[in-house]
Amino acid sequence: MTIARPQTTPSGTQAATSGEFRGLTGLRIVAAAWVVLFHFHFTPLPWVAEVTSALGPLVTSGALGVDLFFVLSGFVIAHTYLDRLGPALRVRAAARFVWARAARIWPAYAVVFNLFGMWLVARLLLGSEKNVAFQSVQPEFSVKAWVEQLFMVQLWDKPFFDGASWVGATWSISAEWLAYLLFPVAALLFFRLRRLPVGVLLLGAVALMAPIAWSYLSTGNPYYEWSWLIRILCGFGAGVLVQLAVRKLRWTSDLRRRASVAAVAIPLLIAAGLVLGEFAGEGRGGVVILLFPLLVGALALADRGPAMLLSMPWAVAGGRLSYSLYLVHIPMFEMYWWALRRFAWFGTHTMMAHLLGLAVLLSTIGVAAVLHRMVEEPAQTALRQVHLPRFHRSAPVTVSPPEPRSAADAMTPAAMTAAASAADPVAAVHAHRAELLTEPRHAVSAQRRSTLASVLVNAQRRRPTHRADLMADLERAEYVRAGYLHAGS
Repeated sequence: MTIARPQTTPSGTQAATSGEFRGLTGLRIVAAAWVVLFHFHFTPLPWVAEVTSALGPLVTSGALGVDLFFVLSGFVIAHTYLDRLGPALRVRAAARFVWARAARIWPAYAVVFNLFGMWLVARLLLGSEKNVAFQSVQPEFSVKAWVEQLFMVQLWDKPFFDGASWVGATWSISAEWLAYLLFPVAALLFFRLRRLPVGVLLLGAVALMAPIAWSYLSTGNPYYEWSWLIRILCGFGAGVLVQLAVRKLRWTSDLRRRASVAAVAIPLLIAAGLVLGEFAGEGRGGVVILLFPLLVGALALADRGPAMLLSMPWAVAGGRLSYSLYLVHIPMFEMYWWALRRFAWFGTHTMMAHLLGLAVLLSTIGVAAVLHRMVEEPAQTALRQVHLPRFHRSAPVTVSPPEPRSAADAMTPAAMTAAASAADPVAAVHAHRAELLTEPRHAVSAQRRSTLASVLVNAQRRRPTHRADLMADLERAEYVRAGYLHAGS
């Protein structure tokens, strides 16, 4: 989720500088739906082929939705964590960040990949087919492969992502997990770039997308050795640079109006580039990936047009379950594809196959909502409440024997006042006034119990170093208050 402090804009939408960027949250469901349609277009049904032929690269280029996710992720992570991690590398802050990201992506991922893994293993053991996954390279089924996927590191030692995961699309989860682990160190560099001019930051963001854009322009396919690593590092880094540029701008009404115009123009340019790029060669339209950082920045600033549409409740709700949708759609599609191939009466030209295919496509949203509500949200909340151990060592405490005290030092204030009164009455009056000035009315001493006022004053004056200290002060105040109430009753 992308968060920022909402502000009411002239158009009535919610823009933000710190809190939730609702337009970017809504953009997540667009990216997820683009990927889902891309994968569904491989379904061997006549009507799917007809729709794909009509829409052309608007569907067949849906793999670009993953790169849009990478840019969005870099923007959101920088917005939320850069000021905390950028000034210095602190072990505890870095550990809390990594734990928060693990709590966000791991629970739902673990459920999906284990359940679908059992389905694939059952087909491998009980069936006669060797190719049980609908991937060009079959994944490995072993304890080692399971452990690697459990810790989301299955892609790190592989130059290609085909066959790296049981759930094919989760290669990007492993790639993003790597970016999260690198971010506490990379934040040190990005934080020191924050003073660069806005134009330089935006130019740098576009330049980071250039390697993948060039592969689309030259070959029509960004698939080569370690291309997945370039995609995640460049896309994530571009998102961080865009966020640095956005935070430097003054959020005036004129700026938001210009950003709203850009938020309309950039999607049109992306669509036109995808269509016209096909005339230069298959896949060449993928060069529009250069515009993704600008699109994210424009939607973050805009308050009209697409930003208003993507800020609507249905879009924001869809954006919040987009991660679950990304996880569940491939397992559901593969089970449907298996049924098409397994049962003769379930032919690809039958009305039943078409109706069921449409039902499977639409039901991915319902299954994603269940996973989001039952697993993703509660597990994230529970894991983020876990307190990580402290990583600093306390200073050693030394105990020294008490120094000998003189008789005068051992006297209490009352005894000193009595002695002074016996020697000189005037001096006794001054001594008593000094005692009143130095000791508050409700001060606690060895001869006086703490009062409710003294406890509250001490709790207010002392700045707690930890939340537990504050709770201890409040509990002590409540204890004293309860004692007074009991005595009064």
